[in-house]
This record gives sequence, C-alpha cells and structure tokens, in this order.
Amino acid sequence: MSDAHAARVLTEGNPDDAKLLWELRARPDIEFIDNVGRQRAALQTLTPLPGADLQDEPFRWVYYPWRRSVVAMLGPGAYRRLRLDRNRNLITDAEQDTLAQLRVGVIGLSVGHVIAHTLAAQGICGELRLADFDELEAANLNRVPATVFDEGINKATIAARRIAELDPYLRVQVHGSAITADTIDAFLDGLDIVVEECDSLDTKALVREAARARRIPVLMTTSDRGLLDVERFDLHPERPILHGLLGDVDTADLAGLSSTDKVPYVLGLLDAKALSARMAASLCEVGETLSTWPQLAGEVVLGAALIAESVRRIGLGEPLASGRTRLDAGAVLDEVSDPLDDRRPPPDTQIDDHAADPSFDSALQAMAYAAHRAPSGGNSQPWLIDIRESGLELRVDPQRTSQMDVEFRGSAVALGAAALNAQIAAAAHGHGSRLHIGTGDGSPLQISVALDGRPDPALAELYEPMLQRATNRHHGAPITFSAELRAALHGAADAHGGRLRLITESGEIQRCAEVLAEADRIRYLTNRLHSEMFAEIWSPGDPSPEYGIDVRTLELPASDLAVLDVLRRSEVMDELARWDAGSVLGSNTRDRVGGASAVAVISVGGRTLADYARAGAAVEAVWITAQTAGLAVQPVSPAFLYAHDDHELAQLAPAYSEQLGRLQYTLRRLTGTPPEEAQALVLRITEAPRPSLRSRRRPLSYTTSLPATPHREV
Repeated sequence: MSDAHAARVLTEGNPDDAKLLWELRARPDIEFIDNVGRQRAALQTLTPLPGADLQDEPFRWVYYPWRRSVVAMLGPGAYRRLRLDRNRNLITDAEQDTLAQLRVGVIGLSVGHVIAHTLAAQGICGELRLADFDELEAANLNRVPATVFDEGINKATIAARRIAELDPYLRVQVHGSAITADTIDAFLDGLDIVVEECDSLDTKALVREAARARRIPVLMTTSDRGLLDVERFDLHPERPILHGLLGDVDTADLAGLSSTDKVPYVLGLLDAKALSARMAASLCEVGETLSTWPQLAGEVVLGAALIAESVRRIGLGEPLASGRTRLDAGAVLDEVSDPLDDRRPPPDTQIDDHAADPSFDSALQAMAYAAHRAPSGGNSQPWLIDIRESGLELRVDPQRTSQMDVEFRGSAVALGAAALNAQIAAAAHGHGSRLHIGTGDGSPLQISVALDGRPDPALAELYEPMLQRATNRHHGAPITFSAELRAALHGAADAHGGRLRLITESGEIQRCAEVLAEADRIRYLTNRLHSEMFAEIWSPGDPSPEYGIDVRTLELPASDLAVLDVLRRSEVMDELARWDAGSVLGSNTRDRVGGASAVAVISVGGRTLADYARAGAAVEAVWITAQTAGLAVQPVSPAFLYAHDDHELAQLAPAYSEQLGRLQYTLRRLTGTPPEEAQALVLRITEAPRPSLRSRRRPLSYTTSLPATPHREV
C-alpha cells in the first residue's frame, strides 16, 4: 500500500474492471463517492457549451488504494474540459492541446513537489516523471504540502498520489531510487523538459550533462530571492553546464569531493553576492547551529510559478533565453506604491452652462468662433482658419489627420460644417456670404467664406442653436418621429446639397447597431486605429484639453469608466485579436445605437473633397435641426466610412479588410445608399438628458489675420 502511487481508472463495461468493482463494493472498508451528477451539471454551465461528444462521454470509476476510496467522475475528455475551463484564455484551448503533449521530468520532490503539482494543475504537460530516493520526514513539512499521514513514504510517491487525486488521467511515473549514471538515461528518455531540484552538486552536474547530450532544456529554482535558472540545451547544446559557474572542474570528480571542498562551487553556483543577507549568514551556521540550509514554503511556491511559466513558454515556442533572473518577493514589497498618491484630483463634475459663448462686435471674429464650434472626428479640429479683410479662409490642416480620415475625407466633412457655421454667424451679424471651394497653401481643401450681399434670415435663426450644438452620448430613450420632424430633418439636408436616410424601424436599427458594433470591434483590434482612438480621450488634469474628447462626455457609468484602463492597453487588444474574440468591444455601440430613436446617414452625390465638404454642411444642418427639436445627437461613424475601395480598406485594417468591406456593403444596403453617393456621417438620434459637458475648442488666438491668397477650384 505504501508504494502505490497510481489511481486505477475503471469502466463497468470492461469485465476485469467490473470484477474489481464488485470486489471493492463487497469490502466494508472501501468508500464509494459519486461526483458524476455534480460534474455533469457544472459541465452544462460552461461557455461555450461543450459538444455532444463530451456531454455523452461515459463516466469512469477511479480507485485510490491509499484512500480506500472509489470515485465516480467524468470521462477523461469531459473532465479535462471542465477542470481546465478556468485557464481560458490565459491559456487558450489550442495552447492547452499543444502543452498536453509535453513530457516533463522533475528530479527532487521536496521543492519539486509544488512544481510538479503546479504543472499538473495548469494542465501544461501530458506526462510527469518524478524522481526522488528520499522519504518524507516531519522536518520537510515546512515546505512540502504533505501531511503527517505521509511520513515515511517516498517523496515522489507522495507527489504522484496528490496529482492522481487532482487528475487521475494524467500519466505519472515514479522513480523512487537515486538518479545515478546508471539510471539517468532511462529517466531522460523521451522527455521534453527537465526540472532539477536536488541537493547534490554532483547529481546536478550529471543531470545537465546527460540532458545536454539529448538536447533537453533544464530548469531550476532556488528558494532564496526567487532565482530562476534556465539552460536551453535544446537550442544551444554547446553551452557549458550551469553556465560555466563550476569553472574547469571535472564533473566526474565532484562526487569524490568532501562537503568542505564543495563549498566554493556551491557558492559560485548560488551567486554568493546575490544571496539574501539572512541566507548568506545562515550558510555560515550550517553544521554549527543549523543542520542544513533553510528554505521557506513561500519561496518554493514562487519558484513553482516561475517554472510553470517557463515550461509554458518552451512548450509553445515562445521566447525564453538561457540565463538567470530573480523575482525577489522582499524587494518587490519594498516598492509598494500607494494608489492614494497616484490618484488624480476629483474631476469637476459641474455641467457646462452652455451659455458661455462670447459675443462679438466684429462679424469676422464671430464667424471664426462659430467655425471653431463645428464638429469633427474625435474633436480633432482639422482646420486652419485665417481671418481675411472680407471673410474667412478655412483650410484642412494635413497635420491633424488620422488613419480613419482616408484621403482627408473626414476632414473635408468637418471643414464643410465649419463653413456653414461661419455663414450662420455672418447672417446673425447682418451679412450675407458666399462660398468658394478649392485648394491652396499646401492644403488639400480650402473654403473661402466671403461676406457678400444681404443676410439669410433662415440662417440667422440658427445662430444660437448652432452655438449650443453638442455631441450627446447619453443612452436616452426611443421616441416616435412625427411627420413634421422627418420633413424638417430631410429639408435641412436637402438645403445644403445632402441626402438624408433616416432609419426608424426597430429591426433595421438593430441591424445597423450590429454593423456599427462589429466595426467598432475591428477598430479596437487594429493597432493604429486603437492607438488613435484612445489618444483622443483625455481626463481632467491632462495637458492640452483643447483637442479630443473629455472622458466625462462619454456618459459612462463608473463601472465602465474603470474598464477603459483595460481597453486602452494595446497588448490586451493584441491578445483578443489573436483569439479573434472581443465581441464585448462593440457592446457599448450596440446598446446605444440599438436603443436609439433613429439612425441617420447623410450622404452626397459625388466623391471629391468638395462633395464631402458639401455633405459636412448638410450634417451640421441636420444636427442643429434635431437638437433644436429637443433630441440628442451622437456621431457613430464606422472605421470603413471614408474608404472607397478594397485598397483603402486594407490600409485601414489589413487583418480585417474583407470584414470591413462586408460591413460597408451591409450598411449601404440597409440605408439604401447608391454606389455613386458618398456617406459623410452616421448619427444616432434619441431623446436624452443634455450632455454633461461640451467639447472644448482651441482659443481664437489660433486664427490668423492675413491678406487674401489665390486658390484653385476642386
């Protein structure tokens, strides 16, 4: 009984197994435990639900002789799926399958016990070989997770039993004798990785020489200041063992050295300069006031974590070089930082009064201010505004573009909106105006707003609503659009050469929401788009708040704001992209658009920058009209909006260009936009409380006063 280390897996359909089960049931000292029902119920809760092959897999009986118990449990496939479910996606299913092919040997089952159990628990090997000649003593229980019932039993056997109780389907071999020159080859045969944790210096050398000959990597930890030692003999079989720290000594002679003679080699191996003060002092006391060097359970557990990560990396072919590193728990605790010291000052949560717009004696100053108040993607304000003697010159600023602003088309929409704002301000200050669209001064698009003629009263009436126009990201509630409201919105777009498609049917809104949500997911998962998106968002206290989006205007609950710190991390997005996951990334858009009263798409005939500028004026007019009617408006523009062809989609998101193309086609079909029209912006319209804040703008000092310059039409 004391030598038994393997559980026996039994099936009632096997005659020999059925006979043994009958015999065990007849024994009064054997306890039968049935866990199948509980495990099957747990299997049904997994996401995604396991297939029928696992749900219908026959259960097994597992006999543990040392426990005098027989346990009914799920079959090997279903049990593995259930037991390792909480590994996902720290370890993916595909990675788990790859790691299950690894065969790992552990030599020395004091420190090695926790290591072997950790490898088994994480499911990062398919076979374990455990070697130790020693029996457990009470003095080992400060670091070996065994019990008083295990005293006198071989340490490798104890570890194997504990692993069998964790997973009886995992292959475990026990070598209960010392590793010698006569046994090392048999132990190493077929292994992929060796973990060496024995006390003997000559055995350490023996194991490494044999492993190097077979090109097997060797891992080791020492339980002082978290030292991890890696020797990649699989990659570099010419490396000296133990990194050459033993010097020129013939390893065959090590066994003949006395303990005293081995001390210099041991200290060289342990790196005496890097030992903790207490460990170094303790070594001086070995043989005097200490029987052997001290070890702590916490350090052993820390070492097991380092070994497990090393095995995972080697098994998956991830980078891990030969050498040494330390994870010093004590030093880490010396660097504890207080989150109170890192907190930002509480943000100013007062709502902007929306009445702080200045008044102007000069129509030109009012026009420049109004142009600054125009909407732009990410509040990038991609314009340069020059005040001339008889009007404004608005130019696209090529320095303020982004990946989504394909060929400055989004900037052109913003410039068109700014030009309309300038015309509205001119009318409110008693002037008519005319537009001239062209290029000049190194800009791809330039719009002149010249004072000319009598003011348009209809434009003048829009002055105050135009100044109050703001993005409103509150969730809101859907309402039914009246015929009068529909007519007003369509009329606003038509008046400026645009075309409005208004989606108000619930099912169609939901389909739009799915398209826009998936486009948002792709935006998160594409490195440059993700980086630019979060570069737009700033918090109170951040520098340069004249650009971008105040995080408070996202109108997110505190729980979602906390998640932003996760979503802004590019390496997190890289993992989600690798798994082709992250549907939650579009959930905010899906929920908000899905609950809208309408989705409005403004388009224009033609695809030149001048066409996009005209569409920008239509966008601004629709927005002002909707907000004047008491509605909340939010642009929800997908990443593909300004791409005209497959090449431009590939430049936007190389890994997702085909998906973006399908989404673009779907949105155009849903909104009935013909191929010859360019979609300028997508708006979510609903009824909601007013926004917490308006986006800030650059001060008027950014404008310049210059004489007129020539430009050509586009």
